[in-house]
Amino acid sequence: MTTEMQGSAHQETGQRTYDVRTYGCQMNVHDSERISGLMEDAGYIRAAAADTADVVVFNTCAVRENADNRLYGNLGHLRPTKVKNPGMQIAVGGCLAQKDQGEIVKKAPWVDVVFGTHNIGSLPTLLERARHNEEAQVELLESLEVFPSTLPTKRESNYAGWVSISVGCNNTCTFCIVPSLRGKEKDRRPGEILAEVRALVAEGVSEVTLLGQNVNSYGVEFGDRLAFGKLLRACGEVDGLERVRFTSPHPKDFTDDVIAAMAETPNVCHSLHMPLQSGSDRVLKAMRRSYRQEKYLGIIEKVRAAMPDAAITTDIIVGFPGETDEDFEQTLEVVRKARFSSAFTFQYSKRPGTPAATMEEQVPKKVVQERYERLIATLEEISWAENKKLVGEKVEVLVAVGEGRKDERTGRMSGRARDGRLVHFATGELTGPLAPRPGDIVETVITYAAPHHLNADGAPLSHRRTRAGDMFETGRTPKLKGVSLGLPTIGVPAPLPPADGCAI
Repeated sequence: MTTEMQGSAHQETGQRTYDVRTYGCQMNVHDSERISGLMEDAGYIRAAAADTADVVVFNTCAVRENADNRLYGNLGHLRPTKVKNPGMQIAVGGCLAQKDQGEIVKKAPWVDVVFGTHNIGSLPTLLERARHNEEAQVELLESLEVFPSTLPTKRESNYAGWVSISVGCNNTCTFCIVPSLRGKEKDRRPGEILAEVRALVAEGVSEVTLLGQNVNSYGVEFGDRLAFGKLLRACGEVDGLERVRFTSPHPKDFTDDVIAAMAETPNVCHSLHMPLQSGSDRVLKAMRRSYRQEKYLGIIEKVRAAMPDAAITTDIIVGFPGETDEDFEQTLEVVRKARFSSAFTFQYSKRPGTPAATMEEQVPKKVVQERYERLIATLEEISWAENKKLVGEKVEVLVAVGEGRKDERTGRMSGRARDGRLVHFATGELTGPLAPRPGDIVETVITYAAPHHLNADGAPLSHRRTRAGDMFETGRTPKLKGVSLGLPTIGVPAPLPPADGCAI
């Protein structure tokens, strides 16, 4: 669709359209749901095609490699569109915006709004102000304006939902810039979290992922070190909630009560993402990771003892400054002992503003690449062997959207098993109106294993239609108003109910 057609579509509907483009972690994905909710509350509608939007919002990441180049490259691609359509607006938010601040409009003066991680709720006002004043608006705060849960949310999925339990991080890992951009940890109260979980379930959601930079330190703000385990158990009492996941934990704060809660709460999935980063005690110390190899492997051992079927995933950085061949061999040794089902792997790259960026003994790129290739080969060998153990086993699959790139060609559908593994499954006679829908539950038997996925090519053993599947069929996704924390919210407060007699 051309820019001119976009303008006429706007004139026909009378509503401005928006498109949100997200980079980075799950926290950013969830923030983008908040941004979408804010935009729709302000009267915007989602653009039918991304290149026709009246407002384009970039929710950025400052952690991933070449994040700056990617943002400015995409902004450059949009410049001709903006020139042809002066009424179009471009907004940049997220971690990179919090880091670069006013530099963004200096490098890309066609940007209309820059906002940070602490004032997402200001976006509609800033867009209106930029339009009225005909100049860019740059507004960033150094601390949280309102907890994100107080903002409206337009969910992207009809069957799975993110629920923030905390924002920010109190750790000081030398490779990570997140604490300086997201701020110190702030925890939501358990009652507010459970209220949001119940609201999602009431809308048909069957799987919830509890989200925080470090979920295991949840409760530090209100003085309860066991709060996260209690929260998992409380989620187990929510009727209609079939699956509970969480990310990301931290080995230094991971406690036995969380393992017990995972093992004893039926709807908590036996799926654990436990970041390793390095298997070398010397490198872990340089990273300021407050655990060592022995403690890490001890956690893995306890998890496997309590949940033999647990799928454990991890994060690993290769080539951290000063990493020697012996250090890297220690990482490979932990990988072989832990037997991860999959891993997010990264070649270390400097992040301006982090202590590691100025460390001596930066590892040559060629050496990092060679180690990285060896790590990938080792991980794939292990994940393939672990997946082969599941051939012939029955699995429960939550049918998903967009998980199988070859589904149309192969005639399969795709989804996630309870342990988080990706399963591509044949539908057998379940076709047409009987076909499983995203959000439905299918039981099937694994017939083939690859390093990164499983296939089930026999007919499904069972198919359960769900409310989430019903919502997908009608094109509905949950849209929640903010869940209050007793913090200031945006807009005019609702009137108080009439009081009978004395009100205390």
